[in-house]
Amino acid sequence: MGENRYLVEMVNIHKWFAGVCALRGVNFAVGYGEIVGLVGDNGAGKSTLIKILSGFYPPDEGKIFFEGEEKRFSSPREARKLGIETIYQEAAMVPKMSIMRNIFMGRELLRFRMGPAGYLDIPRMEEESMMALQGVDLKLRSPHALVDELSGGQRQGVAIARAMYFKSKLVILDEPTNNLSVKESQRVLEFIRELKRQNISSIFISHNLYHVYPVADRIVILSHGEKIGDFRKEETSRGNHQINGSALIKVYCLISVNSELVRVGSNVNPDFFKIL
Repeated sequence: MGENRYLVEMVNIHKWFAGVCALRGVNFAVGYGEIVGLVGDNGAGKSTLIKILSGFYPPDEGKIFFEGEEKRFSSPREARKLGIETIYQEAAMVPKMSIMRNIFMGRELLRFRMGPAGYLDIPRMEEESMMALQGVDLKLRSPHALVDELSGGQRQGVAIARAMYFKSKLVILDEPTNNLSVKESQRVLEFIRELKRQNISSIFISHNLYHVYPVADRIVILSHGEKIGDFRKEETSRGNHQINGSALIKVYCLISVNSELVRVGSNVNPDFFKIL
């Protein structure tokens, strides 16, 4: 592969389900400390691509390289061991469990072991939970508060704090701002910026370019299982009510924004890129 420019690189990925092609020859990469926005309408292939990367599905064709070495994940646990943490919108947290339990679920700290069992180190998990939350500037009253009591933005913050605590190298966020208020969405975007400040790579999956654009270093567009756009944000311009990036001008695609189809090309109002 030559010089290792990327943390993760997916090459020529294909995936079929019951004879239907969900991904067709997709190349996708994330650099070290880079925020990549992965956008496209429903059915574009975003979820399938990410489930392959996080170990839920094997690719039918293609290769995955992680830190320059070819990998083939057999399970999400295997991907997580390498440092790939996926935060799903609905399944990121267990609502009826405490913040502390959610942070350490499956990775509990033990005082000592007795064979396969052991005694939980509750005081240490309490302390470490609060330190993890402080790492994303999330001020919550107690590590024993139920996740059910938190807002959507706070839940995303706890999930991101967990990823940072366990030294994840790549955090995948699946529609993290969906159904959130403007204030909560802005808060989640700040959590994502904190990942970058910690030099943690991230993939921000969304159908809403409004939210992706302010934080992404690069934006990848999928449509009908194919990659139809890949451009760096500095290639675009908000001036003169146009997007001047050559990658975008060449791409002729439709992205769903607020239930309306907006043609990406020239003469796009700059307000298109503002957070709602």
